[in-house]
Amino acid sequence: MPLADFASSAEAFARAATAFFEHLSDVRWTPFALALACLAAMQLARAWAWRNVLRAAYPGARISFLELSAAYLAGAGINAILPAHAGDATKVFLVKRQIPGSSYPAVTSSFLVQTVFDTTIGLLVLLYAVSQGLLPRPPQLPDLPAFELSYWAGHPQVFAIVSGALLLAIAVGIYVLGHHVRAFWQRVRQGVVILTTPRRYLREVAAWQGVGWLCRFAAFWFFLEAFGIGGSVGAVMLVMSVQAIANVLPFTPGGAGAQQALLVATLSGPSRTAVLSFSVGTQIAMAAWSVVLGFAAILLVFRTTDWRGLIKQAEEDRGRSDAAQVSPDKDAGRAARGAHSRA
Repeated sequence: MPLADFASSAEAFARAATAFFEHLSDVRWTPFALALACLAAMQLARAWAWRNVLRAAYPGARISFLELSAAYLAGAGINAILPAHAGDATKVFLVKRQIPGSSYPAVTSSFLVQTVFDTTIGLLVLLYAVSQGLLPRPPQLPDLPAFELSYWAGHPQVFAIVSGALLLAIAVGIYVLGHHVRAFWQRVRQGVVILTTPRRYLREVAAWQGVGWLCRFAAFWFFLEAFGIGGSVGAVMLVMSVQAIANVLPFTPGGAGAQQALLVATLSGPSRTAVLSFSVGTQIAMAAWSVVLGFAAILLVFRTTDWRGLIKQAEEDRGRSDAAQVSPDKDAGRAARGAHSRA
């Protein structure tokens, strides 16, 4: 049954993609180009916020915004075509390589600092959509033609078990890593040190993330205009809420299928064909634009076209770093036990 539902969701997305390409000539290209420009500005604002986090973690290091933003764009481009956030690992690898003496735990935790603001704003956007009645009610979710939504809504016990298992796996992983690598937590704290100075965090990180969210809002507004639906605060908030919901435990890249089902069920006014064309067109455009920006950054800044090689280097370098961190800790543990036995 789940496989049949998944196939149905994939077929629905394919039909929506067909509708988009059939109405490609109806797209208004000026607002479409403005939307892409806003997306690029959003990525650069987020990259600047990350640079400020790293400057707090490594105050004596020179961190080039050109190279860091190129790493950020490269990672986003890789994420657009590969699952499992391979692009995030590439971002961290490329940035760590720029900062002498940096560590993976510190750089990774610095990258995750942005989730504090993103999660807060995402919840506020979702709360707005719920309070305004923009989203379908829970009893309607199992009937939507999207596998992610219909399956989870129709099997709440399975959703609870999977969510609990994921949280437990994360907790166990953190415990094991922290137990075996004593220096790990010190390096993690180094990456998030800017959170200990709230004023600096708000001024140098949250403010720039806010700029990024405004650019994202503007991008969706222009996309709505480009596809003839018309921009409005309610429509943009609905689109952003739908994206957030579709990316909760997704089975398809970017929640493809779930986004289309939710928007058709909730975006009132335009025709079903117009909504499908907008949803699929926006999703394809955002992914393609991320790939273009990412691979342009890889070529122009890092002087290579071997993006697979970058991913492989990131995985190998991370593996060597993890091994190097565990080994000194084991040696220290053996030395401490030896000293204790001699005493």
